[in-house]
Amino acid sequence: MKETIKAVLLLEDGTYLEGIALGKIGTTTGELCFNTGMTGYQEIYTDPSYFGQIVVNTNAHIGNYGTIEADNESEKVQISGMICTAFSSQYSRPTAQASLQTYLEQAGVTGMHGIDSRFLVQHIRTKGAMNGIISSEIYDIPTLQARLAQTPNMKGLELSSRVSTSKPYFVGNPEARYKVACLDLGIKRNILDCLVERDVYCQVFPAKTALKDMEAWKPDGYFISNGPGDPSAMPYAVETVKGILKENKPLFGICLGHQLLALAVDISTYKMHHGHRGLNHPVKNLLTGQSEITSQNHGFGISEFDVAKSDHVIATHINLNDNSIEGLRLKDRKAFSVQYHPESSPGPHDSRYLFDDFVAMLN
Repeated sequence: MKETIKAVLLLEDGTYLEGIALGKIGTTTGELCFNTGMTGYQEIYTDPSYFGQIVVNTNAHIGNYGTIEADNESEKVQISGMICTAFSSQYSRPTAQASLQTYLEQAGVTGMHGIDSRFLVQHIRTKGAMNGIISSEIYDIPTLQARLAQTPNMKGLELSSRVSTSKPYFVGNPEARYKVACLDLGIKRNILDCLVERDVYCQVFPAKTALKDMEAWKPDGYFISNGPGDPSAMPYAVETVKGILKENKPLFGICLGHQLLALAVDISTYKMHHGHRGLNHPVKNLLTGQSEITSQNHGFGISEFDVAKSDHVIATHINLNDNSIEGLRLKDRKAFSVQYHPESSPGPHDSRYLFDDFVAMLN
């Protein structure tokens, strides 16, 4: 850890903070977002849905259990930067393979610690999500402002094609009972694991794969994955979902996949004020009346107004903090989706039943 090297943070509204460098010495930009999880930092940093974002950890201590390859949710670290209050390059987990400092430095991620993350989170909650720049090499404010001004806004940004696989690949047992075509918009490994555990053989396809190429494999159903960026900037994926709905084969979408299913049935999406990110968000299942503690990571939502007036869908889940829509089911098709992450990596396992529901639909 670079104990003696200063790092600075400048937000687009002019807020300026100083701290201590962590990870790679350098400069990075991205949209600031905060995650309320008390554990699971490695899963967060490797989640492709965080691509292009600087993560602010609300938990007081980050790095204390090191890193291990098995905790990765993708092939690499996806975040643009990381901010925390107390950072530890020492770790206590005997099975850890490297410190978080070494892990982030090797991944080329620039970050900072030693700041009041509570102040920063409160600022984002009040002012809304905004871009920021972290630097441990440039301290001149006009230079930082010029670099920050070049950073694109997340609204209108298409990012899934940048994190998706470049070629199809298989996961699971070829002799499994079911075949599911998975559209990779930033898919997490544990989603695939949850499907494989339920006797599903997955073929994972690049984001811009034509539906006819997925159909050629003759899957029993389709999965539309999570991912980064603005869903309204992805007409190619919306058309793919519309095509799947015409087939009337089982379809399950998570997070970005949920938003794309909504767009495919004329429900609009919007940029949230500061989003939902963490592993303790309460959700109510409107079909059963039961509540779930869920893992979430999204900065966009679907229109509650459009859902209410739609003849094609019903809302199946709502967020108990703000009543935003967290789940959809189509009335006339074998398709459903949720905004949160039932694979729960990290997070509680309250929502794993959704994978069982999907497999039952494959029957």
